[in-house]
Amino acid sequence: QVQLVESGGGLVQAGGSLRLSCVASRSIFIFNAMGWYRQAPGKQRELVAAITSGGTTNYADSVKGRFTISRDNAKNTVYLQMNSLKPEDTAVYYCNAKVGLGSSYSYWGQGTQVTVSS
Repeated sequence: QVQLVESGGGLVQAGGSLRLSCVASRSIFIFNAMGWYRQAPGKQRELVAAITSGGTTNYADSVKGRFTISRDNAKNTVYLQMNSLKPEDTAVYYCNAKVGLGSSYSYWGQGTQVTVSS
């Protein structure tokens, strides 16, 4: 069993920055990939950023150039640095970890609220 715990959410003004953290209860070495998803009211959950075990990163077009995903294997932690925040970024952000052959199983955190005011 793996637990993912997010932190770092909060209320910021447009143009501000926020850094989210996701701490895993086990070594993230076992994961094929980790990432951040978000879900705003009335919208589907969407992938924001992901990083593979090999270090390859992917970002949603809407956050490219503004968000950066990184990880610290020694701390079992993945981060999402969010800069130049926009009101459209307001959502609950969820940490995700994929494991297994073909990334067939996912673990999810409880979510952390990010609110960007205009």
